[in-house]
Parts: sequence; C-alpha cells; structure tokens
Amino acid sequence: MIKEINFKLNGKETILEIHPLKRLLDVLREDCGLTGVKEGCGEGECGACSVLIDGILANACLYPMGKIQGKEVVTIEGLVGTDRYAILKESFEQAGAVQCGFCSPGMIMAAESLLRRNPHPLEQQIREAISGNLCRCTGYNMILDAVQMAAKRGDGIW
Repeated sequence: MIKEINFKLNGKETILEIHPLKRLLDVLREDCGLTGVKEGCGEGECGACSVLIDGILANACLYPMGKIQGKEVVTIEGLVGTDRYAILKESFEQAGAVQCGFCSPGMIMAAESLLRRNPHPLEQQIREAISGNLCRCTGYNMILDAVQMAAKRGDGIW
C-alpha cells in the first residue's frame, strides 16, 4: 500500500509516494541519495543513522515513513554549508575526533542537537548527548573535546 508522504527534507518541501512502513533510513539513502546517514546496527543502538526530526535527534533506522508525515527532517547534508556545521567540522578535525569517519555524521548531528538546546554544556551533558552514538576508532575523550571546542567557538551561534 503506497501512500503520499509530505515532509520537509533539509529545508525543502518533499512529497514521496512510498510505503508508510519503509524506514526513513532507506528512503534517505536509496530514494533521496543522502548517504551521510549510515546503517550500522539497524536497531537504534549505534547512532550512525542520526538525523534531526522536528529538531530532535532520532535514529532514522527506527522511523517508518508514515511517522514522517508533516515533519521536518534534517540530515548531515542539510547541516553542511551552515556556520554551525563549519564550527563542528573544524572542532572535530582539530580535536582528532575523526578517524574512519563512519560515526562522524551521527556524532556531529548529536552535537548539533545538544548545542541547539544547550549552547554551554557541561562534560556530563555532552556524554549523555552522545551516549546513543558508538565510535569504535577515535575514543570518546577526543569527541568530548571537539564538542566543548565547538561550544566555545560557536558562542552565540546556537
């Protein structure tokens, strides 16, 4: 049963005729060509598919398209080109918080979500914000440093 799903994707009104149970992750990658979202676990445990849905961090692998009707979805591709992304990217690079890069889009989306809500987070708040995102290469201390660096650099931007 195909349904028409209307939503905003990275700032653009989008209408897709799609099965309402198809995962948002698959639609973003296969139908929209947005490959910044990754499939890691497919169970909402790793955060590689993190997106913002109506400004809230969510795992795209857990969202059926039927629940996206009328919502706003922002992927890493929608964040690229903004001043906030530039600050996050530079901070992650300078802190050494990027190695293989598989988790980086999800980690950056988690950091964006946190900094939108709390532009001056404490270390424990950063730990909680990224707790749904796994990184097997870098180690979390460098990621914590990157988010703290971004918070300082982006003072007033979030």
